[in-house]
Amino acid sequence: MKTIEQIAAELQGYDPQALSADRVNDFLARLVEPVGQTEDVAVFDALGRVLAHDVVSPISVPPHDNSAMDGFAFDSAQQQPGQPLRLRVVGTAFAGKAWAGAVAAGECLKIMTGAIMPPGLDTVVPLEFVKTEGEHIVVPLGVVGAGDNRRLLGEDLMAGQAALRQGQTLGPAALGLVASLGLPTVRVFRRVRVAYFSTGDEILSLGEPAREGAVYDSNRYTVFGLLTRLGVEVMDMGVVRDEPAALEAAFRDAARQADAIITSGGVSMGEADHTKAMMKQLGDVAFWRIAMRPGRPMAVGRIEEAGKSAVLFGLPGNPVAVMVTFLAFVRPALQRLMGGTASAPVLLQARSAEALRKKPGRTEYQRGIVVRDAAGTLTVRTTGNQGSGVLSSMVQANGLIVLHHGQGNVAVGDVVDVMMFDGVV
Repeated sequence: MKTIEQIAAELQGYDPQALSADRVNDFLARLVEPVGQTEDVAVFDALGRVLAHDVVSPISVPPHDNSAMDGFAFDSAQQQPGQPLRLRVVGTAFAGKAWAGAVAAGECLKIMTGAIMPPGLDTVVPLEFVKTEGEHIVVPLGVVGAGDNRRLLGEDLMAGQAALRQGQTLGPAALGLVASLGLPTVRVFRRVRVAYFSTGDEILSLGEPAREGAVYDSNRYTVFGLLTRLGVEVMDMGVVRDEPAALEAAFRDAARQADAIITSGGVSMGEADHTKAMMKQLGDVAFWRIAMRPGRPMAVGRIEEAGKSAVLFGLPGNPVAVMVTFLAFVRPALQRLMGGTASAPVLLQARSAEALRKKPGRTEYQRGIVVRDAAGTLTVRTTGNQGSGVLSSMVQANGLIVLHHGQGNVAVGDVVDVMMFDGVV
């Protein structure tokens, strides 16, 4: 396990007092190591879990050639150029069992969706395309080509093929895919445990009476939501006062139980509190000033306790800055800790509906509202006030406009990157 100093030495241009957003993710990719423990869980319990091994298909899907439509199955070699095809219907094939008869030249088989295609038949014409003449049908010219409306054996998956890869997060479609292979369980990495708490004497918990100079804690609830959406095991440790003994007890308790620790507040430069000192005392921690807005102050490292190590993320105290630094840095790092292969969030592109002022030399994350205009083009505008304490703007937004480190002012109509919130916030 590399130390903070060793990781820093690997990064060209590393400067903890002026760190670019890209360098942060490079650093965290080296700091965070995936959990190794695995477990087998039932398919119904696997949603959001990360695969610990490839899922290899024990069967072919579909297991036989079958009809993709309700219609009539026939041998396309009987079709003659420029002539409709007239065929006698000799039976009906239903899904769930093979049809036992034989189909000769000049004949066809009525077939239901999913039914096995009998040998020698390769094409299905939909019911609505044919003309019925007694026990015969007429297939008009041009309504169907050779091989149409037939699902081939193994066209989805062949037996022995990897259906899902290690590191994938199992979504609803993946659950269905696992079930389609007849697998009742799947092997996943164990859930990552994340402990979090807010720090500061000015922070009020819900239920406490208001007092001058104090604010109610919102960060615990936004972090709880972000962690729950991510699928980790959440450990809420409440609000910890700015007292050395209380902070030490909280950090040690969190490190004993959790794989990662998230704090909010107490990492700004020059703050007269004990949080930073306790982080440094108990662990191998770096304190950064990131070239970003909102955010900037952040602490990362490890805390060792009782023979185990927990990754530490010390986030700023302002509500929006907490959410932005989580989405930009902590979430990808936790996905790696979970054993996932997911990288930084996917960015969409939209045209800016307004001019945006931006100086090169820092990454800015502006709260935005993305819509599709009358021409079908994605456009984005800001929510207005971009102050790091304006949490209501995160409620209004459906994404973050990402203005990159070297980027300057944005004119109306310029294309910008957007990190969408759907399924995350």
